[in-house]
Amino acid sequence: MSVAELNPFKAALARGEPQVGLWLSMAEPYVAELCASTGFQWLLIDGEHAPNDVRSILGSLQAVAPYAAQPVVRAVQGDTALIKQLLDIGAKTLLVPMIDTAEQAAAVVAATRYPPLGVRGVGAAVARASHWNGRAGYLKTADDEICLLVQAESATALRNLTAICSVEGVHGVFIGPADLAASMGHRGNPGHPQVQAAIDEAIRTIVASGKAAGTLTSDAAAARRYLDMGATFVAVGIDVLLLANAARQLAADFGVAAGAAPTPAPSAGY
Repeated sequence: MSVAELNPFKAALARGEPQVGLWLSMAEPYVAELCASTGFQWLLIDGEHAPNDVRSILGSLQAVAPYAAQPVVRAVQGDTALIKQLLDIGAKTLLVPMIDTAEQAAAVVAATRYPPLGVRGVGAAVARASHWNGRAGYLKTADDEICLLVQAESATALRNLTAICSVEGVHGVFIGPADLAASMGHRGNPGHPQVQAAIDEAIRTIVASGKAAGTLTSDAAAARRYLDMGATFVAVGIDVLLLANAARQLAADFGVAAGAAPTPAPSAGY
């Protein structure tokens, strides 16, 4: 099978075709399916900052499966055992946060590959990824269908960016604006000129390396600038914020003030 058949998202990145995506933070398969029907080319199922676990990620993967939108699963961390579980439930494209060095990137690559090329545990016969042993030759093609994206989101990572990009088996590097801003002393202000300059330079470095560059921004002008610079996977919104902002605006349109936070329950003494 070709890469395009094994993983259309990976194939699109390899061809340099821009992919516009949406972040899924609601941890709700019904919302994931709704978003899959809207035309976005990829959807990020967030296991780092959203209240997702392996079972709820599975639900979202199942919900978006009938649609053209390609799911990307973000692990909470680059843990070998967790990566094994995510791959077994059918994630083909992974985004792994907080990668600061080439050594960390290489360890994550190993976690996505079966021996002798890596350390992924072999249990495909009971896994959704192999259609429960219904995919003939899955073990021979599994390594090739995985698309691994790593997040460079600290000043340390940017210093090591060229080395991270050189790791074989890393297919793309995602710049995390919020953590990068905090690392650079501008917490809560990813729009700071120094942070934006660092992101621009990082995208240029990634593109020059031949790897796919990506990021997340709700600023449409910034998203278009990143795409013009050669970034090929850019998320342009987050489901939970789209809902929250639309609901707040609708309330404001009718003169309804934002409600006060619920009163906390009395302390039980522990």
